[in-house]
Amino acid sequence: MSIARDGIVYIAVPAVVAAILFALGHWVLAIPVVVVCVFMIYFFRDPHRLPPSEPNVVVAPADGRVTRVAALDAESKDSPTLISIFLSPLDVHINRSPIAGRITDVTYTRGRFLMATNERASLVNEQNALTIEGEKVSLVCKQIAGILARRIVCWKQKDDRVNLGERIGLIKFSSRTDVVLPANVLVTVTKGMKVKGGTTIIGRIQP
Repeated sequence: MSIARDGIVYIAVPAVVAAILFALGHWVLAIPVVVVCVFMIYFFRDPHRLPPSEPNVVVAPADGRVTRVAALDAESKDSPTLISIFLSPLDVHINRSPIAGRITDVTYTRGRFLMATNERASLVNEQNALTIEGEKVSLVCKQIAGILARRIVCWKQKDDRVNLGERIGLIKFSSRTDVVLPANVLVTVTKGMKVKGGTTIIGRIQP
């Protein structure tokens, strides 16, 4: 298991502080700093994931709990479906591409920091939306900051090509990831389910 490069500074700072405190003999003060360092290592972990080999699938873009599965237009049978995944501080915070394809748009929007589970967070919170155009379907994947998060990291740019389950970025601390699936994707998850980024199938592309 590796560590996300954006987390190195969060690990290095408490590690150095703890080393100094130990060297000065301040054991009581050093112990909580070591705990912080260990938590940062755990938080910024980046496990290897093997995406499913079967065709025409959409995978979860993040680890966490599905908090919402809803049609964007309840009165239309061709409405896109919104799937929201809440990432707690204990979940892996790496975001992954739900499909293989080309990134046609990356739009970052400044905003508020409501609880990530709040339905309004998708509209008003700080977020980064990636539009990914695959061979058979196009979708939108949103990185949304939560009440603790203050930085969204995206490692991809417009016109980059991504593979199924490929790392696209991370959100620091509690956060949420949304996926907007078009009508020709059969949703295979329900509210309350736990999913793993890059491996859990959340939808199947219909012919």
